[in-house]
Amino acid sequence: MMIDSFQGISHRTLFYSAVVGVFGLIAVLCGTLLPVGAQTAPRTSTANPEATVRIDVTPEHILNTIDPDTATGAWMDDLTKAQVDNLTRPETIRAVKNLGWGSITMRNNSELRLSAWHWNENGAWSDPAGKSGYFTGSAELGEPIHYGYSYSLPHRNFMTSGDAPLVEGPQSYWKSNPYLTRHFTGESDALHPQWVVIDMGMARAVDAIHIHWVNPYAVTYVVQYWVGDKNALDWDMGPNGVWKAFPSGTVTSGTGGDVHLKLCDKPVTARFVRVLMSKSSHTPDTHGAQDIRNCVGYALQTLSMGTIDAQGTYSVVYPANGVEPGPSKGPVARESDDEEAAAVFPGSAEDTAGSFCASSIDPWHGADNLVTGGHDMYNGIDNFFTSGLTMGHAALVPCTVIYGTPEDCANEVAYIHKRGYPVVGIEIGEECDGKHTMPEDYGALFCQWADAIHKLTPDAKLGGPVFEGVDKDITLWVDDEGRTSWMSRFIDYLKTHGHLQDLSFMSFEHYPLMVNGFSPPNDWDSLYLEPGIMKHVLRMWREDGVPREIPLIISESGITAGHEGRGYLGVTGRAIWECDAFGTFFEQGGTAFYRPAINDGTGGRWGGGGGPNGGGAYGTPEYTPFMSAHLINFEWLQHSAGPNRIFPASADLMDAAGRKVITAYAVHRPDENWSFMLINHDLHAAHTIRMVIDDANHKQYSLVEPAALVQYCNNPDENKSTTMSPSPAGLYTLPAGSITVLRGKLK
Repeated sequence: MMIDSFQGISHRTLFYSAVVGVFGLIAVLCGTLLPVGAQTAPRTSTANPEATVRIDVTPEHILNTIDPDTATGAWMDDLTKAQVDNLTRPETIRAVKNLGWGSITMRNNSELRLSAWHWNENGAWSDPAGKSGYFTGSAELGEPIHYGYSYSLPHRNFMTSGDAPLVEGPQSYWKSNPYLTRHFTGESDALHPQWVVIDMGMARAVDAIHIHWVNPYAVTYVVQYWVGDKNALDWDMGPNGVWKAFPSGTVTSGTGGDVHLKLCDKPVTARFVRVLMSKSSHTPDTHGAQDIRNCVGYALQTLSMGTIDAQGTYSVVYPANGVEPGPSKGPVARESDDEEAAAVFPGSAEDTAGSFCASSIDPWHGADNLVTGGHDMYNGIDNFFTSGLTMGHAALVPCTVIYGTPEDCANEVAYIHKRGYPVVGIEIGEECDGKHTMPEDYGALFCQWADAIHKLTPDAKLGGPVFEGVDKDITLWVDDEGRTSWMSRFIDYLKTHGHLQDLSFMSFEHYPLMVNGFSPPNDWDSLYLEPGIMKHVLRMWREDGVPREIPLIISESGITAGHEGRGYLGVTGRAIWECDAFGTFFEQGGTAFYRPAINDGTGGRWGGGGGPNGGGAYGTPEYTPFMSAHLINFEWLQHSAGPNRIFPASADLMDAAGRKVITAYAVHRPDENWSFMLINHDLHAAHTIRMVIDDANHKQYSLVEPAALVQYCNNPDENKSTTMSPSPAGLYTLPAGSITVLRGKLK
């Protein structure tokens, strides 16, 4: 059952301050949204001065209207088999319910890790005799689906793309995605050129390339080198440069086979080399001509950069050991889950080892490519919806596109629809920017998938592209029109192909403080950044062309991405980050926010408590008001009651560095209570605030007795959860490093 949970949500046109850079000019980044009424001059933090917090309760000044049952949620990703089983235990369901999150989203880590995903093992192979090819899960209802599985991609060969593959080591050979050819896109292959990039780790002098083509091979291709910075493959940080063809690097009548191509008379020194392919031989690969998908695109066996001397002898320059990559003899099991080992991602400026990266990968695989070991598994569709994890609310569900087929995704959505499971929407793909999927290529896939899904389930709501947790616009190599923005090019593709109406929501991940190897100072000051980062990101998508009526969803989040040290910022610091993130997201017009895993933010993803409240991977049985989940869901917002209305709130206290010391978020709940979430970022001092509540007519309001007060503090001895008599003068004290929720009715 498809739930139109986005209807009735209003978004007011917001005003934003200009942002020069995400980690520069912190004073600009950390400014809060100005209320509509007149503002007082900012005060500079000295020795515990009084600050003014202003709440604008003018009915016409509502910033956003949300239903927390669908607007706040948690996410879950790949699991161990034991974790899948444990998620159905009554104590686990009680623990999740205690945290109060509304909706839930199932993530799809398989695509992140360059693998195919089987949402249903009951299905059909395109080559049933060989149990291989392109797998389509069955939409027919049968035994409940308890697990989901990952399959390695034999046609990945030695290619990687930003993240460590689930199964390491070369596979059989590399072949591009057939769904990006004119047989499926309906447009010229020249509009979707495929490529491989050789990152040599450092600048090296080369004048030749070795390509061992296999079927189907490239008839037309050009070999280019990168002139620019060291971020050619880092679309999160933004590459700055251009691809330039080698003097003798253009081939217009290639015949495949084992090619040693002399590129120039004098060696060129470069780090990145790209082979850009635009016309295929259309000769069948090793799987035969009976399936058109075997006959389109491009394929190669091995690849290297080198030099050719006067006698015509080719010498390998990269790989640096002189050994060209080749196919493996079989699946290679993953040896370690150590995240530190993958801290330097392939293609980054810090990756001096180098790597090979491809624009796409053929999703062909076989039954023997199943990833075994019981670690990288997924909650099955039926187990997910019937276990109690969704609390009866609509859920956000993924569907593979980068390494999947449109028929498989369409059947998945149809299956969910037949079961009657409530769904917020279907996310198409996983981190396409991290997989170096070109926006035009993702657009072509999105259109095909939308057509297939809506043929079976016309009312399905589709979204994406599920960006990585970036803090700036995602930019890539300049196109023929001079454009570098990934999102704006994707939106333009949907518009020109008549499919913008199929984008029911735009979703992205939010990891603000660790992006592709960048790590902020491991200190409390990082917490001042979040409000500014969130505002900048949300404004950015609209500037890229995402229409105002398309909801914005954060479908995965965390204070950091990748490896992080134990106790990073402490439990209270994480809670402050999360409360700021939720508060800013909703005041800026966001629709739904899914937060880290199904816990209270204190523990790591795979288990183990990270703080005094326990935590663990999936919920904590301890019920306490002193955690961000409780503060957001039970104190600030009101669940299971209908619309919560977000109003403008601001504070005027600045510190010597020009940062907002206090942030404030106001909501009018269905029970007629006004709830104010106030955050003091100052770790060293408490601050007294004067709360001014008025409207556009300058009518003053005050809280009436009794009022609820909850304070979660860096010093646990200062924690409070009580009722109180409101201050007649509106004076309240915010402890050092704390979150305060003050709630009551107004007169």
